[in-house]
Amino acid sequence: MRGGRAGSIAAVMGSALDDLIDLLELEQLEANLFRGVSPDEDRQRVFGGQVAGQALVAAGRTVDSDRHVHSLHAYFLRPGDPRIPIVYDVDRIRDGHSFTTRRVVAIQHGRAIFNLSASFHIHEPGPEHQYPMPDAPDPETLPTMRERLEPYTDRFPAPFVEWIRRDRPIDTRSSRLPRWLDPDPSPREPEQLVWFRADGKLPDDPLLHACIVAYASDLTLLDTAVMSHAHSWDDDRFMIASLDHAMWFHRPLRADEWLLYHQKSPSAQGARGLAEGFIFRRDGALAVTVIQEGLIRPVKPGWQEP
Repeated sequence: MRGGRAGSIAAVMGSALDDLIDLLELEQLEANLFRGVSPDEDRQRVFGGQVAGQALVAAGRTVDSDRHVHSLHAYFLRPGDPRIPIVYDVDRIRDGHSFTTRRVVAIQHGRAIFNLSASFHIHEPGPEHQYPMPDAPDPETLPTMRERLEPYTDRFPAPFVEWIRRDRPIDTRSSRLPRWLDPDPSPREPEQLVWFRADGKLPDDPLLHACIVAYASDLTLLDTAVMSHAHSWDDDRFMIASLDHAMWFHRPLRADEWLLYHQKSPSAQGARGLAEGFIFRRDGALAVTVIQEGLIRPVKPGWQEP
């Protein structure tokens, strides 16, 4: 997947993960133009983590393989249309001695739907410190999403239950019952611990692992910002959508090994909520920091806090 590498990625275990790998295998149209597709799902808009992951692939394909992504900053500009391909236009802003910078614009219907800036860096030694990893139950002791859902299937329409039960490329295991499943409607403290990993073995390409972590980082983070206000991410009293997303990659990681995602929301105001996440390897090393702001706009007359 990195600059100059030919051929497609080797097959991996698990059809859902195969599909995600295929999703990240962009078609190169020109030196700086790439095209990606969306999964064949009944969605009204493209999942934000998909666009972020594909844009990072496009950027990474124009960068030498000795440079690894260390940061990205992205804005979600318009909802993506899952029915048509997305074109990624890469601007090779700078190739320096130790840093490389790329800007990527995702385009549909002739308009930008997403904008990403990414910086890549050669390995250099330097001083180190980090936040400590919080205590969390071992991921093997926690139920899967499918197991969490089973006692509550009668509360949801059959198509929704089938959609939740589907095979997923990312195995996520929350340390407590997700709020959207919890019969108790009381607000929660805006904080959660979620283990995640790719559901199968991945090739060794560092860019692929970074792109899959970028994809997974958008799965649960905005939930943290709405946890004190909305009953769930699909609460019909609100319009909820990601606005921007930033990531800093501190240390090497593998997306097919368990990663602990510690998520907190320091603020919500002005119909926007801010969430921050810290992704730790299982050995306690802080691998990634994530910050996202999302829209939490009340849309029903007479709205009030639960």
